[in-house]
Amino acid sequence: MKNPPLHRYATRPGFYFTEDGGADAVVRSETADRIWLCVYEPLDRPSAFYNEAVRLFKGSPIPWTQEVRLFPICSRIIESMYMRETLFAMSGPNYGLWYVHLPKAWDGMRYAYRVDGQWNPKHDVRFNPYKILLDPYGKGIDGTMKLDPSAFSYECAIDNGVVHGSPDGKMSTLDSLGSMPVSVAIDDRDTTKHEGEPSHPHVPWSKTVIYELHVKGFTANAPWLPQELRGTYAGLAHPTTLSYLQTLGVTSIELLPIQAKQDELFLQQRGRHNYWGYSTLGYFAPEPSYATQAAQRSGPRAVRQEVIDMVRALHEAGFEVIMDVVYNHTCEGGTDGPTVCWRGLDELSYYRHQRNNPGRLEDTTGCGNTLDFTNTHVVTFAIDSLRYWAKRIGVDGFRFDLAASLARLDGDFTKHHPFLYALRSDMLLGNLKLIMEPWDVGYQGWRTGQFGMPFGEWNDAFRNAVRQFWLTDPVERPGNGETGMQEMATRLCGSADLFATEPGRGAPSSINFISCHDGFTTADLTTYARKHNEDNGEDNNDGSNVNYSVNFGHEGPSDDPAINKRRERAALNMLGTLLLSLGTPMLQAGDEFGNSQQGNNNAYCQDNDITWLQWDWMNSTGKNRQLNIFESVSRLISARKSLSLFHTEDFYTRLTQIGLFKQSNRVQWFLPDGNAPVNTDWSNKMTRRFAMRLIARNAADLLIIINGDAGDRSFRLPADSSWQTVWSSAQAEGIEPAPGAKVSVAQHSPDTNWMAMHLAQYALSDMIAHAQNTTHDSTSAMTPQVPSIINQADAFEPLHHADRAIADEDAPAVTTPMEDAAGSPAMRAAQHRTATPPQDTWMVPEYSITLMQQIKPTDQSD
Repeated sequence: MKNPPLHRYATRPGFYFTEDGGADAVVRSETADRIWLCVYEPLDRPSAFYNEAVRLFKGSPIPWTQEVRLFPICSRIIESMYMRETLFAMSGPNYGLWYVHLPKAWDGMRYAYRVDGQWNPKHDVRFNPYKILLDPYGKGIDGTMKLDPSAFSYECAIDNGVVHGSPDGKMSTLDSLGSMPVSVAIDDRDTTKHEGEPSHPHVPWSKTVIYELHVKGFTANAPWLPQELRGTYAGLAHPTTLSYLQTLGVTSIELLPIQAKQDELFLQQRGRHNYWGYSTLGYFAPEPSYATQAAQRSGPRAVRQEVIDMVRALHEAGFEVIMDVVYNHTCEGGTDGPTVCWRGLDELSYYRHQRNNPGRLEDTTGCGNTLDFTNTHVVTFAIDSLRYWAKRIGVDGFRFDLAASLARLDGDFTKHHPFLYALRSDMLLGNLKLIMEPWDVGYQGWRTGQFGMPFGEWNDAFRNAVRQFWLTDPVERPGNGETGMQEMATRLCGSADLFATEPGRGAPSSINFISCHDGFTTADLTTYARKHNEDNGEDNNDGSNVNYSVNFGHEGPSDDPAINKRRERAALNMLGTLLLSLGTPMLQAGDEFGNSQQGNNNAYCQDNDITWLQWDWMNSTGKNRQLNIFESVSRLISARKSLSLFHTEDFYTRLTQIGLFKQSNRVQWFLPDGNAPVNTDWSNKMTRRFAMRLIARNAADLLIIINGDAGDRSFRLPADSSWQTVWSSAQAEGIEPAPGAKVSVAQHSPDTNWMAMHLAQYALSDMIAHAQNTTHDSTSAMTPQVPSIINQADAFEPLHHADRAIADEDAPAVTTPMEDAAGSPAMRAAQHRTATPPQDTWMVPEYSITLMQQIKPTDQSD
């Protein structure tokens, strides 16, 4: 049987240019009575619809919203805006869709929708033809919302920036034209538009290092950019910016939302702005404020092209581009919010409603509304939007904000949600990087590890454990920690307890992070014991109170070298743990050089120097703390990328489907005495010193040594090989582990700021070459020992537990604290003078994490 021709009403919503010089416009509303497509033209130019439109004049005995019902096409002049509005009556609903064919259409045409229907707020039916509505599928947006009574569907007044009125009251008869943005048509029929696109990097999950940044904040203060490129898409695409990112070594750039945004009502009432962008205005249109002024003046097509060019430049430089997207809610807020798009088109279909109160919206996002992903058409809308960004703009993946809200059926989370299946099964989207923020603020909203394949998920358990181990346990609970070896070992091995949920799901599913846009920066975790969000205007009541942060004895910046040394070491300990753990590491932009947000852990409304990265350290000609951290992090990223043991899709130790530990021959655990831990060691949260050996099949083994205690400590390394230091969190301070009884000087970098030396005269690519050609000497078993700058009284810890049996490396974890054999200071000094440590014993700096690499015996063949 031959298939019948496709009914044109069954097409997808959107705005489609046609070969006759016009366009088809399709929009969805299942409950509206009438819909008009409205086209806006300036009065100083002839109208394209002069012969078709009937003009409406002022002074008619009936309201113009009723008069337009009499004609298929009519127009009216808006004198105050020197504009002509032409309204086209749409046909429908057919399959829930409304349709009209425009006889003429052009690239850059401004348009919107008006929708009429019932006004019944008690049942959340709020149609209002006086309100213009954006096209949900619009590719461009022009203008912004003004805080004006006309922006609301209900009657209200605004006094000193505060909205007064009831959303359940009378319908507003104020025209919102002029107070709201409009959609802009972009003609995408050019068949050559994809020519010249670079190939996508397609970085394997196991080799991915994510770098989360804000387009504006990353470049707003960048000293290498001309003023007109700062804070823009073009600034991020600048060759010097790309060279900096290459110097750092990350692989995948995760952008905070770049879809068009609108400030929430409560922010507008306080005269503030949503800097982060988690308040989406348009799911197909890019945010215009991040474009250059030249592109903004040229219009939405130029803005979008700047985004496309940015993505292409990142691809050419070898970076993937991941977008942070917000499909859990829209910028319209609760029922008292403005009417911008979805509320005016079909609030009943787009948003979830309370079961016992249909006039009120369900809110599992904390933002006033929640999109209803039980509605097939909402799922389709999201998928269409994602495909557009992937196919037309060229992005390589998406991170879904508050993703638990996207996977709720009848209010309950399920990994079998239709939206998740739609993502998995889509031939384009299913092959991209898809990352879930696995929680929301609704009932049972914490779902870390429960999304299944092929999704990656932010791992807050990793974040909390690492912060506790390196910060709060040693500072606030010395001798009585909460995070011991078992917890740290689990996180180092990829968090199999959370992510080994099904066959084939590996460690890269765990997106490990220490900090992100939401919360303290890594530097602030070591500088502030409490949040300082006073500038947000909410009396410091916003933001999390549970941060596991410490200030090392002084709240805020300090001039005390000892405090700053401890802070720097703690930050590098956390970053080192991040980059030496199985899983996919994610760095927050600026953490690589110790950027601060002045203690603000919820800087969503700070579009200023609080959130803009501070690059002043590049201006210093001498070596500084920021450059120390940057070089250390860059060195570690390079090491991670070069070592195949980190490029695994599996777990070193993993859970089977019945919840039992599966024995592994790829990892071994050691206590400082060289023996393997037994059950009591694993279960003791005071065990803060241990080593993790990663066993390679065709390469050198690796050893990760963690000294989580005060005082330099000796570790007996596996005696079957010699070992050399690859990286240590202590190196930035000029010391590193060494064989024998003392740590040694780390001679691995010059005392000058090579970035500042070259920044004014050369491109950053020259700076990279300078760094790569500089000899970096590292003290190791392969190099002569350098005289120590540390005089350690209790340097050698005698070995004990010698009769301990080797335990299964996968046993449930944790240890009795090791007792110092040294007695009085005099006795310890005597031991220091007379003891001769075994050759396989290394001294490891206090509170440090170290990566060591096996040196093959000379008689061992490759």
